Amino acid sequence: MRLISWNVNGLRACLQKDFLPTFQALDADCFCLQETKLQAGQLELELPGYRQYWSYAEKKGYSGTAIFTRREPLSVSYGVGVPELDREGRVIVLELEKCFLVTCYTPNAQEGLKRIDHRMAWDDAFRARLQALDAVKPVVACGDLNVAHQEIDLKNPGPNRGNAGFSDQERGKFTELLAAGFTDTFRYKNPDAVGAYSWWSYRFNARKNNAGWRIDYFLVSDQIRGAVTAAPIYSEIYGSDHCPVGLELKEELL
Repeated sequence: MRLISWNVNGLRACLQKDFLPTFQALDADCFCLQETKLQAGQLELELPGYRQYWSYAEKKGYSGTAIFTRREPLSVSYGVGVPELDREGRVIVLELEKCFLVTCYTPNAQEGLKRIDHRMAWDDAFRARLQALDAVKPVVACGDLNVAHQEIDLKNPGPNRGNAGFSDQERGKFTELLAAGFTDTFRYKNPDAVGAYSWWSYRFNARKNNAGWRIDYFLVSDQIRGAVTAAPIYSEIYGSDHCPVGLELKEELL
């Protein structure tokens, strides 16, 4: 079972940068997107063989998520279940036969951590949502979680300490999430890998110099981490300021 997650930073823009050939080449069973920046009816996307599920922000041209899946879900739900947090189209949950698949676009704490209170509330609600799902069946959760967990997960940890995405508060919430019964699959398979990033600023030739951050993840319930066979980062794929990340699972072990 192959899954892909990609923050496309505007799907209409990404479509002009070889999104469809990339989609076809990656050949995923489930393909999850974040930051689609779309409203309902703004885009008709033909993906033969895939069912499409979309979540839109109330604010135009902002946030948004999608899942394209070859597998018909048993049920579909949206959000974390907190009305004030669920206006930005940030979460889709598909119930599949053996697991829940969740895609998430976590709010950015923003410059000066001006949205940190909202972010902390989000992290608590998202963790609670995953725990509730995990009590029913195993969870596979992916997306742009907007945090580099450890110093190994970004090129320049010293100057970025305390900045959005690498604040003690956000890193602490991610630690809490893992402690609640979830595994960061990339680190599980690649505990000592350095220079492995999924997002690069458009400034300062950051991608050319690989001055990046690993903020895009696949998490799985601890109970199924033995099913993880690979957790690649497709850093060679362009089209966004993020690259796709993947997960391959032995389905019989789910």
